[in-house]
Amino acid sequence: MKKLLTALAAAAALTSAAAQAADTLRVAATAVPHAEILEFVKPALAKDGVDLQVKVFTDYVQPNVQVAEERLDANFFQHQPYLDEFNASRGTKLVSIAGVHVEPFGAYSSKIKTLAELPQGAQVVIPNDATNGGRALLLLQKAGVIKLKDGAGITATVKDIAENPKAIKVRELEAATLPRVLAQVDLALINTNYALEAGLNPTQDALVIEGSDSPYVNILVVREASKNDAALQKLAKALHSAEVKAFIAEKYQGAVVPAF
Repeated sequence: MKKLLTALAAAAALTSAAAQAADTLRVAATAVPHAEILEFVKPALAKDGVDLQVKVFTDYVQPNVQVAEERLDANFFQHQPYLDEFNASRGTKLVSIAGVHVEPFGAYSSKIKTLAELPQGAQVVIPNDATNGGRALLLLQKAGVIKLKDGAGITATVKDIAENPKAIKVRELEAATLPRVLAQVDLALINTNYALEAGLNPTQDALVIEGSDSPYVNILVVREASKNDAALQKLAKALHSAEVKAFIAEKYQGAVVPAF
């Protein structure tokens, strides 16, 4: 009987460990605000039986690659147009299960105070990924700096610039590097997560910024095959809580806007 009880106890321990492992979520995120938001929901998820492990990345490629390769369970860093382009170019099957917030995209400068001061032949840098590069060009067009060809949208490139009255010179760089070259150029169009990491305040420092109605909602992304996983659905629900909405509003003061 003693041996039987010992065996049963061991089996129960193994079952418990397996259950615990099944409820462990490994999620990729960029540091600000994504990882901060995930860290905020960790305690609530723990009470709900989910051990959330956040892995911080500084690029926009590996988070998707590692989820697609099943090295991670989910990621939180991108918007739908970027995901669509990534899936199309890489043949991956990643899907969104929650839209969480918008990071209004902005243009920054350490040399000028308004876009009217932008000099002839100004050096301008934008992200080098297809969707955010197009997003930057659309913002420059909205601000009257350039005009794009008819029909140019989110995937616009520098080749789509139809009118360039100030003859600005546009260079495409890795999104994460843009804050680091800000002092070397006249204007840099920077994703809000990298702007915040660099100590910039988008609502105060940006010379022009997208409105809060921006369609580029940042999303929680998983493999299509795992979209109904119970632990992932718990995470999605936690990210849509009233507590998260209040946290975003208080912490980021308009630089990040809840999308739910």
